[in-house]
Amino acid sequence: MLRLCLILLLVLVLGASLRAAFPMDNMKKSCSLSKYQFLVPQELKAVQKMKEQFEEIMLLSDRKCNTRLFHRKWKIAELSVPDRVMLVEAELDLATTMLELPTAPRFAETRQQPLTFLTQAREDLRVCMATESPSHQPSGKLRHWLQKLQTAKETETTGCLEASAILHLFQVLNDLRCTALRQRCT
Repeated sequence: MLRLCLILLLVLVLGASLRAAFPMDNMKKSCSLSKYQFLVPQELKAVQKMKEQFEEIMLLSDRKCNTRLFHRKWKIAELSVPDRVMLVEAELDLATTMLELPTAPRFAETRQQPLTFLTQAREDLRVCMATESPSHQPSGKLRHWLQKLQTAKETETTGCLEASAILHLFQVLNDLRCTALRQRCT
């Protein structure tokens, strides 16, 4: 009986020592974007369905928007990996913010799956920035785009920002894929 107690005590001490040497928080918070290299067809179909439904709603509205946030003179492949992560995080932040807005019940249901997916991707990118490049400063190209995004958030209507974000979701998803690949892509 004494031997069993000693063995249990030894296991507990050893377990505590290992936990201290290898904290679980650090192991959980590693940067892995590989799951975004090839997007699941089910997610793409959900985004496509939401986009189509939104376009139908747009046809019925009178929105006149000048936002050209997603029309850039450069390609994501021209950015460094940390810049790509920052760009996609900002794009996803805009998209998720717009998808969280109150809307008609039918459209709210349609956008739930894409919202869940995009929110998870944004959180994964935030972990990557925090672990791999916490003090990264954006390049001139990216800094200019981020300023353009901030200006649009301050000057454009919510409806125009929502339209821009939803209508360009496939560009955002492609940017996410390119960021996950960590190599040049078009």
